[in-house]
Amino acid sequence: MIRSIFIKETQLLLKDKGTYFWLFVLPILFIVMFSSIFGNAGTTTYTIRYFDADGTKESRQFMDTLAQIKGFELAADNEKSLADQIQAVRDGKQTSLLVIPQGYSQRLLGKGAAEVELHRDAAEDAAAAPVAAVLDSVTKQYQEHKLRVALKGTGQSQTGIDALLTAPIQVKDIKENVAKANPVTQIVPGYTVMFVFFIMITMIHNFLRDRDSGMVSRLKGTPLKAHQYLIGMWLPNMMVVLVQSTVLLTFGFIVYGLHLGDLFAVAAVIISLSICATGIGLMLSVLVNSVNTGVAIVQIIAMGGAIVGGLWFPYELLPKAVQWIGLFTPQYWAQRGMQDVMIRGAHLDGVWMTILILLAFGLAGLAVATASFNRFAAKAKN
Repeated sequence: MIRSIFIKETQLLLKDKGTYFWLFVLPILFIVMFSSIFGNAGTTTYTIRYFDADGTKESRQFMDTLAQIKGFELAADNEKSLADQIQAVRDGKQTSLLVIPQGYSQRLLGKGAAEVELHRDAAEDAAAAPVAAVLDSVTKQYQEHKLRVALKGTGQSQTGIDALLTAPIQVKDIKENVAKANPVTQIVPGYTVMFVFFIMITMIHNFLRDRDSGMVSRLKGTPLKAHQYLIGMWLPNMMVVLVQSTVLLTFGFIVYGLHLGDLFAVAAVIISLSICATGIGLMLSVLVNSVNTGVAIVQIIAMGGAIVGGLWFPYELLPKAVQWIGLFTPQYWAQRGMQDVMIRGAHLDGVWMTILILLAFGLAGLAVATASFNRFAAKAKN
C-alpha cells in the first residue's frame, strides 16, 4: 500500500508545474538576483563627492591623497554651487559632500589646524560611514607627517623617528576559515534552506485534496494504517527536496564557484534538512483546515525562520534577542551546518549536532501527524 501511495504521489508531483516554479525556478531567480547585487561586495567602490573652495596646491594634494586609496573614487560637480550641493544632501538627494573651505591652505601651512567639512545625510549615516572612516585615516597620515617633520627638526634620526611613531600595539589579522567566506557562501545556502520549506505548501495542498476528494475515507476501509499512509505521502516530497537542494547547490557551484567542502557532510545535512521540512509539512497538513490557512502558516515559518535564522543576513549581525530566537528554528541549524562544512572545513563529526536537531524537528512532526491523523480523517468526505 505504501508503494501505491508513493507512486501516485510522485506522479502527481511531477505533473504539478507549480512545484517546479516554487521549488526550483524561484529560488534560482533569488540566488541570481542577490548574488549579482552582493556577490562583488568585496570590490565595492565608494564615491567621494567633493567641492574644493580653496583651489590651492595644498587642497589638490589632499584630494590626491584620497584618490590613491583603493576602493574610493572622487567626483566633483563643477556646474552646481556649494550651497546647491549642500542643499542636495539636506534633501536626501546625495548622501555626503566633502568640502575644502577657503583658507584651508593658509591654516595648514600656519600654526593652526586646517579643517575640512563632511556634510552627510543623517538618514543615510551607514552609507556615508566609509567616507568618514577614510577621512579619519587621511587626517592621521597628515598628523604623522607633521610629527615626523617636528621630530626631524629636533635632530632625531630616521630610525629613531620610526621607532617613536610605531604603534605600541598592532593587530595581526589571521583568518582561520579553510575556504574564503564571501557573499555567495551566505546567499546560496541561505536561499536553498529557505525555499526547502516551501515544499510544505505542496504537501498541504495534496493532503487536503485527498481528504476532500473522498480518498481518505476510502482508505479507512482498507488495512492501511495511518503511519503507512503518511510515509507514502512523505517519501515523494522528501525526494523532491533532495533534488531541489542538489540542483540549487550545484547551480551555485557551477555559476558562482561556491565551495562545497566535504560532500558527504553536505549530503548528510541536506538529507536531515529534507526530513525536517517534510516532517513539519506532514504535521501542518493534518492540522490545518484549509489551503489558505496552510499557506499563511508556511509563509510565517519560511520567511520568519529565514529572518531570525540568519538566511538573509549573517547571523552575527542580527540583534541579540533575534539571535536567541533563531536558535530555536531549523533554518538556523541548517544554515550553520552548511556553512560549517563550506567555510570552516567541517566534516561529518563537526555537524552531528545540526543533523540530530534537524532530525528531531522532522520526527517530531511525523509523531504529531500520526497522532492527529484520525482527527484529520474524520473530516474526510465520503
